[in-house]
Amino acid sequence: MSKIHVSTTVNGDAVDYLCDPRETLLDCLRDRLNLTGAKEGCGTGDCGACSVTVDGRLVCSCLMLGVEAEGKKIETVEGMADGDVLHPLQKKFIEHAALQCGICTPGVLVAAKALLEKNPDPTEEETRYWLAGNLCRCTGYDKIIRAVMDTAAEMREAS
Repeated sequence: MSKIHVSTTVNGDAVDYLCDPRETLLDCLRDRLNLTGAKEGCGTGDCGACSVTVDGRLVCSCLMLGVEAEGKKIETVEGMADGDVLHPLQKKFIEHAALQCGICTPGVLVAAKALLEKNPDPTEEETRYWLAGNLCRCTGYDKIIRAVMDTAAEMREAS
């Protein structure tokens, strides 16, 4: 099968890659663009480890074909920090020890960032609901929720 040329924007940079029409966006990000932050935890869209945003919408990149990224704006965990300056969520995840093995962390961070962009003042219930598609087998969620809620409060105070 012939490869298809895809032009898209990833983390603010214009990128091009060639992919098999059957390749997932996750595979293209990891194998074609060397962006290995998003992880394949399940390959069925059930765990959220591969979460990215596409045109501002949170998606499981294991369920989207790489060719569907044509002309889209993709944001991954690699785009969260500004150089060496961590995003407030990343800082709070460290401060609250909201990560352990790191498999789920990139997807949770991307999902939490999408939440705070949509709703800068979420309740704990809204935060838990929003992150329900991201499974963590190590931390137990409470530290993750506290980190997100603390980040939201800090970002509201800063603005």
